[in-house]
Amino acid sequence: MTEKKLPMRNGVGVIIFNKNKKIFVGKRKDNPVDKWQMPQGGVDEGEDYFSAMKRELEEETSIINFKILKELEGFFAYELPENLIGVIWKGQFRGQRQKWFIAEYLGEDNEINLNTKNPEFIEWKWISPDELPNVIVDFKKNMYNKLLIKIKEFID
Repeated sequence: MTEKKLPMRNGVGVIIFNKNKKIFVGKRKDNPVDKWQMPQGGVDEGEDYFSAMKRELEEETSIINFKILKELEGFFAYELPENLIGVIWKGQFRGQRQKWFIAEYLGEDNEINLNTKNPEFIEWKWISPDELPNVIVDFKKNMYNKLLIKIKEFID
């Protein structure tokens, strides 16, 4: 099977704001250079997008105290760079097609705990939305820029 024939992985993501309109980002355990991302992950078989997002958010951050502001229409996708195709996700996918949600964090910072059963992040922080494109890995930049357009109404 050639790389271009690999399917896209079905996934979810969440843009979670705090009361200061800052966005949660985590530094990935498997890419500890200064690159960050918002909580996101795969959808399990038989799982709906909302349930997958809630599960991923809790698994990655321990966040359970939030309210959904909006489910974004459509899907957002990114392709893996050549050097990662066949390496991550057991080599089964060429990229990810994600359903994204916008949420408001209702808890306190001390409730966020990255030391979960299968930790994905080694560090986290709140950043202003305009910093987002500067901290993400290059291959997700285009998708994150599209997401930024969708969150303008929540930060202005």
